[in-house]
Amino acid sequence: MSEVNKQQLLCNPGSPAVWTSVQAYLLAVLCLVLGVALGYLFRGSAASVPGSVGAQQSVAGQADRGQAASGQSDAAFQQSLAPLLEAVNKNPGDYDALVRLGDLYYDAQKFSDAIQYYDQALVIHPESPDVRTDLGTAYWYTGNADKALAEMETSLKYKPEHPQTLFNLGWVRWQGKADAKGAVAAWEKLLKTNPDYPEKQKVEQYIAKAKEHAARG
Repeated sequence: MSEVNKQQLLCNPGSPAVWTSVQAYLLAVLCLVLGVALGYLFRGSAASVPGSVGAQQSVAGQADRGQAASGQSDAAFQQSLAPLLEAVNKNPGDYDALVRLGDLYYDAQKFSDAIQYYDQALVIHPESPDVRTDLGTAYWYTGNADKALAEMETSLKYKPEHPQTLFNLGWVRWQGKADAKGAVAAWEKLLKTNPDYPEKQKVEQYIAKAKEHAARG
């Protein structure tokens, strides 16, 4: 998927019925202001070390890996899936294989399939904030903002300070539910509980824009 299409996908609210025409216009403007480079959710398992590869990877995501996966031939993709599917067929409780299957489908932007395997993995380890955040972002990219919110809020029950969950929660609240104040609350908590967060400056920009949106709403 192209960078432009990714931005269009992200800027498409999951629950359009809650948006007024003015709010929709303002969001469109904000998406343009923020630009393509700023408009991504983060994979729940993205590394939080400044300058690391993981810190630069983005949703539906992890942009570089997502593009690589979408550019794979179908044969190569199936070849990657085969040993993991075999492992799960032999042992339906193989947590690692289930997560890796979810990741492969997620990076290939086959989000419904990713949801299936993340769900199965979470039956085994419901407490995993990384996998639950990935599940939530996969729901977001299928257009289901409510499910995305539910999974991210559940993730925070297990790990209240999980940075990628808080980051993504802010975007879904803002873009999916027109809840700019809720987005600010999530992002401010993110920066308070993760003072060394590598995307701190970007988050501060998001907070400023969301506050502008809230003031106009």
